Amino acid sequence: MEAGTRAERPSGAARERPRWPLLVVPLALIGAAIAIFAALGGPGLGERQGPPVEELAVERTVLRPGEIELSVRNTGPDAVEVSQVSVADTFVNFSADPGGEIGRLGEQQLTLDYPWQEGSPYNVSLLTSSGATIEHEIEVAVETPEADLGFFGLMALLGTYVGVIPVGLGMLFLPFVSRVPPSWVRVVLAATVGLLAFLAIDGYLEGTELGQESGGAFGGVELLFLGAGLAYLALAGLDAYLRSRRSEADAAGVGGWRLALMIAVGIGLHNLGEGLAIGSAYAVGALALGAFLVIGFAIHNTTEGIAIVAPLAADKRPSLVKLGVLGVIAGAPAILGAFLGASVTNPELSIFLLGIGVGAIIQVIVQIWPSVRDEHGRGLYPASVAGIIVGGALLYATSLLITV
Repeated sequence: MEAGTRAERPSGAARERPRWPLLVVPLALIGAAIAIFAALGGPGLGERQGPPVEELAVERTVLRPGEIELSVRNTGPDAVEVSQVSVADTFVNFSADPGGEIGRLGEQQLTLDYPWQEGSPYNVSLLTSSGATIEHEIEVAVETPEADLGFFGLMALLGTYVGVIPVGLGMLFLPFVSRVPPSWVRVVLAATVGLLAFLAIDGYLEGTELGQESGGAFGGVELLFLGAGLAYLALAGLDAYLRSRRSEADAAGVGGWRLALMIAVGIGLHNLGEGLAIGSAYAVGALALGAFLVIGFAIHNTTEGIAIVAPLAADKRPSLVKLGVLGVIAGAPAILGAFLGASVTNPELSIFLLGIGVGAIIQVIVQIWPSVRDEHGRGLYPASVAGIIVGGALLYATSLLITV
């Protein structure tokens, strides 16, 4: 009986059999099949019939006195060569750098000699060597500002106005929040959920709009979801790390400082996207630099500061250093976003960054939700539902004050 049992047991060599051949063999067979197919020249496929598929996307337009510069990228499968360019139905002289054909995903700078008039719209037609036409519209012609020291100083000032200062002002409500009953704090946190949900929806809509307008050389709307997924997982990892560093948590199971930090990170990534919009609008002359814009952003983003300090209500004396760190994390990305929006030519990057903001905010909502639950463990009850509605409505109402 014992001998039979021993015979049924696998030997040590069988148990320790290496696993790497199970991975290497299929990979080797796949590689061999591809190599044979390539060596035979794709048997059965033959030459593609029909005209070439030519697609160009204009990623950036720069206007200088007497000339228009277009940054174009080949988003199609075939090489493209621009042979003629017309502006307002008039053929113009142009130079291409680098010259010749534009390969798949290649980029080229086209400089057009044209005496454009400020404030006028223009339609630019790019005629390829095969006769295809690619249209590009300049809605309002405005000279593009040079990226000098004064330019970056203005972007830093705008980012400070719309990001750092409003968030800091909103954090001044901490003494009030610290003195209200716990049930009120839960309502404030519910309002924070509504506020963040509005920011996530706003970022998603902006990202999808950009994705539909982009050339799609490196992807369109899918970059929004890629950025959102990466941000969500990254913040989940950060949260796990912060949990491991904190031995005690509050009654809801989430430490006040950790939760405030997560909210600040999520709002900061959203403000990065907000700065992108501001910088992009300034670069094309579509940003109204006025007191109304600054006041609108100040009122709008002040609510974000309240959301950050809400989890600190139980902390009687949070240090000014911690509060300053939270304010910088939430507000300073608007400065970086303004720099990127005004100087980076790739719209796909903007979509990806907006997706990062959306994913971060969704993760923060997940972190806040346990703190919204009442003593019976309910997340949705009359007070919390009212808080969520008020938070979303407040941010919506203040967003109407902003005109970019």
